[in-house]
Parts: sequence; structure tokens; C-alpha cells
Amino acid sequence: MEIPYIFTPRKDTGMVNSKIAIWLFLASEVMLFGGFFSSYVYLRLGADYPWPERALPVLPGLINTFVLIASSVTVVFAWAALKLRNWRNFQISMAFTIFCALIFMVLKGIEYNVKWHHQAIRLTDYTILEGHLDFDKKADTGKLDKENKPIFAEADQIHVVAEKLSFTTVRFHKPWVAEMMRQATAAKATITLAADLPIEGSTIKAGEPLTVDLLNAIRDNHLDSRANNGRVRRDASSAAWAAAWDKPENQGKKGWQITNDVKIDDAAIAQSLKVETPSVTFNVTPATDLWFYHRDIKESADSSKLRDDTTITGKLQPSPVKLHNLDAVDFRHVVMQAEKKGIDPVIAIENTWIIKNSEEVRAAWEWNKQQNKQLADRLLNEYGVDENGKPNREPTLTEKYRIGWKDFIAKANNVDRGKAEIFTKEEFMGPDYKAREDKHTFPHLVVPREMVFLSGKFTPAWNTYYAIYFTMTALHGLHVIGGAIVLGYYLFCGKKMYRSNPEWLANRVEVGGLFWHFVDLVWIFLFPILYLM
Repeated sequence: MEIPYIFTPRKDTGMVNSKIAIWLFLASEVMLFGGFFSSYVYLRLGADYPWPERALPVLPGLINTFVLIASSVTVVFAWAALKLRNWRNFQISMAFTIFCALIFMVLKGIEYNVKWHHQAIRLTDYTILEGHLDFDKKADTGKLDKENKPIFAEADQIHVVAEKLSFTTVRFHKPWVAEMMRQATAAKATITLAADLPIEGSTIKAGEPLTVDLLNAIRDNHLDSRANNGRVRRDASSAAWAAAWDKPENQGKKGWQITNDVKIDDAAIAQSLKVETPSVTFNVTPATDLWFYHRDIKESADSSKLRDDTTITGKLQPSPVKLHNLDAVDFRHVVMQAEKKGIDPVIAIENTWIIKNSEEVRAAWEWNKQQNKQLADRLLNEYGVDENGKPNREPTLTEKYRIGWKDFIAKANNVDRGKAEIFTKEEFMGPDYKAREDKHTFPHLVVPREMVFLSGKFTPAWNTYYAIYFTMTALHGLHVIGGAIVLGYYLFCGKKMYRSNPEWLANRVEVGGLFWHFVDLVWIFLFPILYLM
């Protein structure tokens, strides 16, 4: 059966089937992204913490904006070339469109990579520190890089002198077990079973070395025993209920009225029950320093627990966080909390741990105050005051209470804020620590573990802003990839369609172009909201 209006438009609407379909699809897309944009506005207005402002690199976002606009123009050129029956021009225009999509995704990948490798720490006094971690040479991962050099673990980790390890039988995480075994072996320590453990048909003797296979065997035995015991108790319960119902005095009664007559003979089923092993304990001999990523462990003084419920018995070590390059200090949350308590923001900031314990940060704070005074004077001279004598323009909270990496560079070069020379590479990749190391631009810092309230990378887990940023830009990126695949199909596989009926291919490219324009339009909204505001 021939489907009408595939490439010949209807006389009443002037549209083909695919164009109606794409408009319906784009209507659903508008609702999808409209919901995201509405959520962003709602979350920003209702945020109970200082919302990140201009936290993303503007230059790559701006380049991506022009890249998508250019691609939207060339996709129209490709469609026009088909209308003019010029296959060569179609190939050139469509290839350029797909090349623009590639540039967009490469720049977005660079941006994501920088965020996933940038550390953030929120202290217990609400100060937020940003930078890159040092490396702890004692935390050798046992792995080699491409140059056969040892890879060291990041310094944001928890150290525990482990004496005992108690694994939850049904949910131990195998990679963590293997890593603890590797660390113990490197420290010339042994991890052995603490007590004899009976399993089906035999007994695992105390002193058996820890292995993943051993834990698997214990788990399988536990699950078999639990299943058997469940069946035994179920059958015993069914028999007890049947006996209770058979009693003449219980005839006609409801179930809840005879529950006191339901008796399970525990002694009778005891021989049929098997030993369950919900957890198993191993000794670490001698007690050994084991390290764990902070996200995987809930630490305490004498007993810590991993996310798989493995318990590590032993003394918690100091475990400080070592920031090799501190490139930003944000006091805005400190100010927010101070204002709630009626405390002067400057006094609150100058009583924070970082100001009291880092001379370099204290000097940067004094430099920042001086810069804000100059800025306030300039704004006063340019914009004057209102009828109440209040300045029409004042420095923003970000300018007042956040010292960014460009501010650290300006201070190190002894120039005013915004006048420091920034390398082009830094506009994409963030500060170049090696190039600026000679001037000690970025402080080195060791933060005691007890001062760390929250630690992580700039990932969706860090705060609501980054959660919605990654969600919206990743979803948009998937649309870019999907659109590029479709347009690429027309470029590389459309020759046969073009020879058969050029108008058919032109209609398909027009539909793909409509989707591509929508992708461009979404980015036109994303760029100012996420990058400029």
C-alpha cells in the first residue's frame, strides 16, 4: 500500500507527513525543556545557599553559541542546495554542519573534564574552598600509568588503622575487598578469619586468609541456609495454623481470634534449620593503615563503616585534605549565616578557620577588601546616590565575598582586579598552575579532617546548580549528537534517495533542519542562564 504525502505536500496544508510529525515532536520537546528551565528558576529563587554566579568559563560557551548559529545557517544552505539540485554544495554545507556539532561536543567535553577534576571543600564554618588536591605518596594504588610510573591516590581520603574487618555477607563490594587485600599485602599484613565458621557439610577454620572467593562461598552458604530456614518455618507455620483451625472450639472463628492457639514447635524444627551467616569478621594482623575515599566511608573515632555496610574496627587517623593549589575562596555562605544571626559579615569572615590559619588567604582577603573599596568609590562617582543618599550601584556579593582564581592571579601580579593577563588556555582549562608556580600564585593548604563538612568535585552531587547544569547540558548534548547522526545519515547515505527523488531528500533535510534549529534555540537560552547570570 502506498502511503500518501511522503514527499508531495497536501494541497490544504501544504505540508508532508514528516513535517507534521516533527512539529508534534518539537512541541513535546518544548514542554520538556520548558519544565527544566522553570525548575531552574524555581530552584534558584528558593536556594538556601549562595547560588553560583558566572561559575562556568564564558569563552567556550560563547564559541559554542556562534558554532551552533553557524551550523543552523549551513543546514539551511544544505537544504537550499538540494532544492537547486546541487549535490556538491549540499555535501559541503552538511559536512560543515556536522563539523560544527563535533566542535561543540569537544568544547563541552573539555568543560566537563575540568569540572570533574576540580575539588571543592565546604568547611564546618561554611567557607567553601576550591582547588586541586595534592598526592599522598603513601597511598600507592599498585597501578602503573602508560610510562610505568606508580599511580598515587588522591589526598582526600580517610585513613584507619584497621584491626578487624566485618563484612555483610550478602552485599560486600568486591572491588573494595580486593583493594583492602592489596593494601594489607603491601604493608606485609594478613587478613584472616577471626573464628571457625560452620558451613554446609564442613567448617572453615579460623586463620583462613581473606579472598573474594571465600566471601562468595560464605555468601552462597548463607543464602542457601536462609532459603532453607524460610521454607522450614513456612511449613511449620502452615501446619500450626491447620492444627488450630481443626480444633472444634475454633470452628467459625476468624483468623485473628485463634492466633493464640497457633503454636510452632521450635524444638521440632531445630534440627532442620541451618546456620545463617549474616556477617563475618576477619582479623588484620598487625593492625594496618588502610585508606578509603571519603565518599565511600562514614568515619568515627574507633569504628567506621563503608557504604556496603562493611565495618572497620580501628583508630581513625588525622586524614587531612591536602589542597596543592587553592584557587578560590568563597565566603558568601558565611555571610548568609552571619546575617541570620545578626553578626557583622566582615567579623564572621575574619573569624573563619581559613583566615586564622593561612597567611596567604588572609593577605588575599585584605587585597580583596581594598579592591572592593576602590570599586565602590568608582561606582559612587559614576552612578551617584538616590534620594535617600544610598549608592545607586554597589559591588555584588560575589565581588565582595568571593576570591576567584583570576583574583589570585591579579594579586600575585600586583594589578587591580580584572586587569591580570589571562592565558587563552586558562579560559578553557582553568588556571595554569605550573606556569604561575614561580610567583606562588595559588596557596598550598592542609585542611584538618574535623574542619571538612563536605568534600567533592564539581559534579551533580556537589549542589543543586551543578545537578541541573549537568542534566540540562547533557540532555542538550544528546540532542546535538542525535541530530548530527541523522544529518550525517543524509550526507553519507542520501545519494540513492537523491537520485530517486531529490525532493524526497530535500524534505528530509528540511525536517532535520527544523530539529537542528530547535537545538540551537535551546542553547541560546542555556548560555545566558548558566554562563552569564
